[in-house]
Parts: sequence; structure tokens; C-alpha cells
Amino acid sequence: MVSACLSAGAMAQSALTFDANAGVKSKMTVYDGTEVGYTAYERLFYVTNVEDSTYQFLNVYVPDGATQQTPIFLRTYVGGYMASPAAQPQAGDATGRALKEGYVVVIPGTRGRNSSIVADKQYAKTHKGVKKGQTVYTGRAPKAILDLKAAIRYLRHFDRQMPGDAERIITDGTSAGGAMSALMGATGNNPEYAEMLKAMGAADERDEVFASVCYCPIIDLEHADMAYEWLYQQTDSRQSLDDTHKQMTKELAALFPAYVNSLNLKKPDGTPLTADNYLDYLKSEIIRAAQIAKNAGADIPDSLGFKFTSEAGGMFAAPINGGVRPQMQGDKRPMMQGGQPPMGMRPMRGGKRQVGEYITDLDMQKYLNYVVSTQALKSVPAFDSQIEGINNASGENEEFGNANGSSVNFTDYTAQKNGTTISDAVRQNVRLMNPMSFIGDGKTSVAPHWYIRHGARDRDTAFPVPINFATKLQNAGKEVNFLLAWNRPHSGDYALDELFQWIAGIVSE
Repeated sequence: MVSACLSAGAMAQSALTFDANAGVKSKMTVYDGTEVGYTAYERLFYVTNVEDSTYQFLNVYVPDGATQQTPIFLRTYVGGYMASPAAQPQAGDATGRALKEGYVVVIPGTRGRNSSIVADKQYAKTHKGVKKGQTVYTGRAPKAILDLKAAIRYLRHFDRQMPGDAERIITDGTSAGGAMSALMGATGNNPEYAEMLKAMGAADERDEVFASVCYCPIIDLEHADMAYEWLYQQTDSRQSLDDTHKQMTKELAALFPAYVNSLNLKKPDGTPLTADNYLDYLKSEIIRAAQIAKNAGADIPDSLGFKFTSEAGGMFAAPINGGVRPQMQGDKRPMMQGGQPPMGMRPMRGGKRQVGEYITDLDMQKYLNYVVSTQALKSVPAFDSQIEGINNASGENEEFGNANGSSVNFTDYTAQKNGTTISDAVRQNVRLMNPMSFIGDGKTSVAPHWYIRHGARDRDTAFPVPINFATKLQNAGKEVNFLLAWNRPHSGDYALDELFQWIAGIVSE
């Protein structure tokens, strides 16, 4: 990474270019041994004012037989909000599968919180306050989503010359990449990004997408700390903290109810989702995930807090905790992989085995202690963690820092702990990095189709974060396929049979 950063630099193009005759024929063997032929178009710069030439280009892979009507699968490999080079398809992940399914695969590079260049004389001349030889951090918020939007605009700009249908772009990403996929889907054509994209030399095109696939998206960062402590405050892990951190847990948890209530969310049955019924709603989501896994052959130990019955009833037959929680997609249930229990649904060790056919209830405290036992919780606060003399900065603190490499607070709560306030510039960048900010605002073209997964034992962000996101999208009239995938840790590109059946369904409509 260091050598890449040192060799990176700014460059200018007079215009965006694409040469349809410049593709290179190649083949790859994907996960099932199938050989897939494709044509590669690589190192396509998607802006004319390239600030960081290591990252600001995309690669395109066109499978044999693709046409102008072929959907485009756009995969971002962003992780930890760090820089992500434009990559090649991988046989074992969604990119290899997309090629096998006949979709055009696009993998853009993006700047991130760790990307930097050393300013040369020309760069210093055109950037106020920068001196020649100075290290400039090129990818602090909101640079990554700007790069991805520019990549989408590039695909639209050359839609007629390039195989693939830019009106049917499906984005995919995991973790911070899941956040980027969510942002691509939720911020289409929003005017707040327009001037920055223009300054970069992005194409003057639309940047909405058709669908977004989001695995464990790390989003809603300004509210993620309160959600985290609200969920985990009663676990053994949090109760064993020192008094300073235990008090912060209590304070942050107390902020969550007002935030949830401010969202005015509706459950699928049309009733309000509020702080008063949220824990029961979350319980029903975890039971739903476990029941789906159980139906596919998984063993669910009752030592995790589940209760079972052998009689007709349970999750999919009778109301529990105030009502059955139906699949967000409608009455369709998630598709399994060929009748075999998917990864994450294998028998678990320890505790008593399951009894009965249906899951009827769950002890949430016991279950959350199980989640914590599989991986230690993050610090308090979990995201905006930088507190002088108490906690070090997190990656998110770096993300909202500036081109000089600073780390800054981005929530009022933690800023107050440091005796500071959040600047208007940081506050705006936080907004631009949160897909929750734009759904239903009347100025944004939000993707109509969503596939959102978060592992049922993923503690990298709290369960309410993806639940709020999926629910807000559904309330806005979007088609949402959401699941807390049973026994999954923080991970992505799993259950690919299920994912690509879903994609096949939406592109055939």
C-alpha cells in the first residue's frame, strides 16, 4: 500500500474515453469448474480530473454472449472505509458467479481514508494551502461514494458503445462496501453531490442504479453508537466494564429510543415500529432467521435461548410477541441452496439440541450473550470512539478527518466528551455518507430493488442499523429482501444461489 500511495498522482484528461476495440480476451474457471470466456477492458479512468491515479479507474469484464441489454453487476471491494483498487473477478465470490450467469461485471477502484499522494508542483499550484512535497490524504469522506457515482456516470456515458445495460446496474458490497452499495442505491441523482462530481470531471449523466445488494452495511454512523449500546448494554460484557465506560453505555443507550421514534417507521402490518416494541420486533426477526435455517436442516440449540414446540404453531403459523413478522419481500420466503443447508446453517456444538418443529420464543439476553461470546464487542463508543485520555480513534474517526490526515469526532455525544463541537463541514460529510438521509426526500432516485443481509451473530454494528434501513426502504415502497442470516458472522457474498435467483427475478420483470 505504501508503494502504491507513493506512486500515485494527479493527472488530467481532456475527455473521458472508451475504446470498444481495446478489449483483451480471457477465460477463468469459476467455483463449479465451469470455464467462462470474457473480454476485459481495464484501467478506464472515470473522471477527467484524476486526483489519485492508483484508484480512480474501473475495470469492465464482458462475458461471451453479452449484449447491450445485459445487466451490469458492479462490485465494490471497499473494506473499513479504506482505499480499494480496481480488481479482477474472483472465481469464488459474486463477481465470478455474475460472469457465469452472463452479467457484465464492473469493479471500480475508489479512494479511501488511507489513500494518499505526495503533492507535486502542479498539484500544489492548483490546490490552495497545499505545498509541494506535502502528503495529501485523497480519500476522506465523501470521496469514496463520489468515485463510485462517477463510475456509474461513466457507464451511462458509454452505454451505447459498451456491452451491458446501464439502466440495470446492480451494486454489491460488504461491510463498508455494503455501505457504499447502500449509498449508490439510496442517493441516485441527489443534487448535494453534483458540484463535487462536476469538479472531479465526472460525466454529466444520471447516477441512479437499478438494485443494490448490501451485506452487513456499516451505515448510519451518527446513530450507530447509541444503537450499539441500546442493544448490548445488558450483556455480561458491558456489565463488566469500568465505571467510566459503563456510564457511557448507559448514556448512549438512553439516546436510542428518541431516534427510533423520530424515524416514524412502520412494520409490514402497517403498525408503528417504536422504542416500546422494538425489542420484540428484533426478537421476531432472529426467530424468523433461525426458523428458516431449521427448516433447511440446521440444528438450533435451545441453550441459545430458543423455545420450541412440537405442535402446529410457531413463527410461521401463529402470532408471537404481538404478531407474525412476515418476509419483507412479501409472502415469498428466502430461497435455499438446492435443498442443502447453506454455510452458517450447520449443526452447532454445545448445549441441548433442538426440540419440536417450530420456534416459539427467544430469551434475548441469553441470545445476545451468545453473540458476544463469539466475538468481543467494540469499545464504548463503538464508532465515534476518539476521547482524549480514554479511547483511541477508530477508522470512522479517520474517515471524517481531512486531507492532512486528521481524525475527528462526528457525533455530538463524543464531541461533547472532548469539549468540542462538530463543524458544519464534518456534519455535512456525515450526512453525505448516510443512505438514511436520502430515502423519501423527494429529490433522490432511490433504487427500486434491495437485497440486504446482516449476520445473526454479526456484532460489527447493531442489528437495529440494518433493520431500520430495510424498514425505511420498504416504507418508501421499495422491494426489499431482508434477512438476519442465521449464525453468520461479519461477512458477505454468501448464499450466492439465493442471491442470483433473486437477481434473475428482478431483471426478468
